[in-house]
Amino acid sequence: MGTSHRRPVVRDIVGRMQDGMREFFSLPDDWDIIIGNGGATLFWDALVFGFIEERSQHLSYGEFSSKFAACASAAPHLADPIIVSSDFGWRPELAADDSVDVYAYPHNETSTGVSMPVTRPEGADGLVAVDATSAAGGLRWNPNDCDLYYFAPQKCFAGDGGLFIALAAPQAVERIERIAATDRWIPTGLSLKTALDNSRKAQTYNTPALATIFLTMHMTEWMNSHGGLEWAASRCDESAEHIFGWANAHPLVAPFVEDPDMRSHVVATIDLDDSVSADTVAAVLRANDIVDTEGYRKLGRNQLRLAMFPAIDPADARSLTASIDHVIGALT
Repeated sequence: MGTSHRRPVVRDIVGRMQDGMREFFSLPDDWDIIIGNGGATLFWDALVFGFIEERSQHLSYGEFSSKFAACASAAPHLADPIIVSSDFGWRPELAADDSVDVYAYPHNETSTGVSMPVTRPEGADGLVAVDATSAAGGLRWNPNDCDLYYFAPQKCFAGDGGLFIALAAPQAVERIERIAATDRWIPTGLSLKTALDNSRKAQTYNTPALATIFLTMHMTEWMNSHGGLEWAASRCDESAEHIFGWANAHPLVAPFVEDPDMRSHVVATIDLDDSVSADTVAAVLRANDIVDTEGYRKLGRNQLRLAMFPAIDPADARSLTASIDHVIGALT
């Protein structure tokens, strides 16, 4: 654990993780797998410095998509972005715009439990960058439909935070290298070109949290051994079918996302009737070692937020709803 991240033993683990990702996502041979420290939040800054040329368009429909939009808005060297917003619990639509060179949106909005298919706006020339932090590994997508698919591995890959992984098509790599060759000032720690060059050597620019890479590598290989992305997504589908079916049938429970086509199959947001305090339910569950069911704090709803990641056995999803039923019954 304490050795240099440039030693062969560590680079071997990084290479296994990269190879596993390539197999898991069925990536074309000419895609790069870029890694670096800081997670998706830092990666937004890196995109502002080294991927958006002049102007971006952002879909904003939750806490995390709004944060990237705000990051681009604050950049003094970029034109004001186009921000297309919707009420929480819904998703807006992409629209092609000739002034836009990057279209940015999340595959899954972690805060609200709304998912969006990975797609290109019809008739658009700009590159598509998809934030997949809570989606990657649990939701299906096709590499033909975007140019940059990035995430941190603490959700579906059962790793930990502090690392970004970006799957980059050749056109995304060309953009990174072209901007890096201009006179735009880019901090070295936020340079996508620096991250790209180091990733091709199976290493990060600065010392990573090795446990995160180790856990992510093993989770990737475990999912590949069972059938890859289709197997993992089907496992999430099974958990989602149960949880949303339970919520629809319960007299005191309902899915927050009304449109079934927009409901995430990796993060379920579940509203409780006002007669039952979600905070109390989550606290009782936590006291009995069933943890992290609290709703997203800034959403401010009487709500539980339930993970349905591939590492979670669908049988555990059924046990979870039975436990929630027990607590609600005791409270009412």
